Amino acid sequence: MADDALAFWLSSPGHGEVRPTSLPPRGPDDVLVRALRSGVSRGTESLVFRGGVPPDQYTAMRAPFQEGDFPGPVKYGYLNVGVVEDGPASLRGRTVFCLFPHQTRYVVPASAVVLVPDGVPAFRAVLAGTVETAVNALWDAAPLVGDRVTVVGAGMVGCCVARLLTGIPGADVELVDVDARRAEVAGALGVRFATPEDARTERDLVLHTSATAAGLRRSLELLRPDGTVVDLSWYGDADVTLPLGGAFHSRRLTIRASQVGAVAQPRRDTRSTTDRLTLALELLRDPAFDALLTAESAFADLPDVLAGIAAGRLPGLCHTIVYEG
Repeated sequence: MADDALAFWLSSPGHGEVRPTSLPPRGPDDVLVRALRSGVSRGTESLVFRGGVPPDQYTAMRAPFQEGDFPGPVKYGYLNVGVVEDGPASLRGRTVFCLFPHQTRYVVPASAVVLVPDGVPAFRAVLAGTVETAVNALWDAAPLVGDRVTVVGAGMVGCCVARLLTGIPGADVELVDVDARRAEVAGALGVRFATPEDARTERDLVLHTSATAAGLRRSLELLRPDGTVVDLSWYGDADVTLPLGGAFHSRRLTIRASQVGAVAQPRRDTRSTTDRLTLALELLRDPAFDALLTAESAFADLPDVLAGIAAGRLPGLCHTIVYEG
């Protein structure tokens, strides 16, 4: 069995390439995985591609199997679905998800992969890391039965959050985005859509995912008194300015962050990161998530794909990468 693979590397900010790589020997507790699909995390990977990771976040923002360092050369990514070619008998031939970069084949500890449930196709399973982020955000936000909840930002994360919110009895869920074309996706997810100027106000909870200062400002404006914005956005090296001298103070509003690097505090003592990822994969039995899979390309085209996404030339939601074999 060949011990070589191909991997995508960011050689320097704005420049990506596919490089050959040698695989390490497989130990008794490792698996050899052949990639089937990987997904591009638009917000984070675009920011990494353009070199926008702040130096003081180089360590915090490392992906689990990252090689190299920011701003580059670096091998980065974390939405990989493949089939186990070699490893423990219980995993051999099974489809698994792994937080691994874009690479044709790879060797990792068996504990680093999670089985994709029967009934969840590989192309949809690439969303597991994004749904995991949404799960963590809802553990942080703790929405209640009948709450009026708005999600600002109809990107991958925002759409996943909105879909999960539809499972809360009596919840009034609205998805807000500046792009009116996202109304079609909102409909497929079973939630109401609005542009920022038409969004409903007096909301109990707003989850912000747009990664823009304008989106965060509008999120605060949508709250009722004593309401909370849970901010899932990563702004990288961008500065964010907020008008905290007016209604933010008088209406006793709250902004709090949610980040997937650690299990949300309300569940940290009872759930592991593997538990959280396993739950995300189970939730992906829902075919409504297929609305987020808007384009696909061959692995060989990934350097051009990421350049196009980072430059805004390739709009959409989840862009999946297809591997041969």
